[in-house]
Amino acid sequence: MEKYELQKLRDLPIEGVAERLGLQVSRHKSLCPFHDDHHASLSFRVSKNTFRCFVCGASGGPIDLVMRFLNKGFREACSWLADEHNIILNEWKPQEQTTPLPHREGLGVSLYERFFEHPWLNEEARKFLFDERRLDPRVVRWCRLTSWKDKQGVPWLQTPYYNKEGRLVGVQNRNLIRGATPRFRFPQGSKCGIYNLPVLNLLKNGEELYIAEGCSDCWSLLSAGHKAIAIPSATLLTRHDVELLSSLSSSLSLSFHMYPDRDEPGERLFLQLQRVLPSLQHHHLPPDCKDFSDYYVKLKTKG
Repeated sequence: MEKYELQKLRDLPIEGVAERLGLQVSRHKSLCPFHDDHHASLSFRVSKNTFRCFVCGASGGPIDLVMRFLNKGFREACSWLADEHNIILNEWKPQEQTTPLPHREGLGVSLYERFFEHPWLNEEARKFLFDERRLDPRVVRWCRLTSWKDKQGVPWLQTPYYNKEGRLVGVQNRNLIRGATPRFRFPQGSKCGIYNLPVLNLLKNGEELYIAEGCSDCWSLLSAGHKAIAIPSATLLTRHDVELLSSLSSSLSLSFHMYPDRDEPGERLFLQLQRVLPSLQHHHLPPDCKDFSDYYVKLKTKG
């Protein structure tokens, strides 16, 4: 693992990591999970991005918190953090590929274009997309989702990222075995920024555009009849992506909408995006739904 990759994980907001682990953070404090605590003795120092318990002495940064809370080793903790925040840690390509592809300078992920020419869904992918997520098959075709299995028989869902002009710029591979790690893997050269950019070519002046966090919510919004894009997370919102969102706001009289996840990171993400898109409208999820995908499944189930 490279130093810059580790730095990405160490720079993740410590309080956001704590909330992803299930801790309730209030006024930079929470109950310490490492001893029988009743007085919120775990303190977060945002300026240093660290935590410390003044009773049991537990301390460290985001990686240390995950290692201790989940009882994981260093590499496992890094993998968990990367999966939770959709951070690319290493270079990777499908293991089932037996014929080496010729190396041509500058091609990057374009070598993977052939995987999406004729998308194919195995049984595990169909169960995940249609039985569990209840997605519209037209959306799955539009997004050109495909699937494959590695040499160990592990099923993966493969999601292409295209730029606005329709050129492949990134590939995300999602492990379809529930609870397995790593949950995500990325080929060499992937740039998984804003997802579903080709939909911008279909927008007309004054239309609504929904912004989701992650592909799954985007698929659900599309299946619900909305035009939608997705960003990986607040920590991965690049300057280029910010400029693109800002240009959309100024070039078209769009109405921007968002269903933030029902947690602190989701609300912080909404506030960050609202600084770029002042007209961004906040839509509240029902109390029993953690994100829009959950909400969409409940609506389809009731229907």
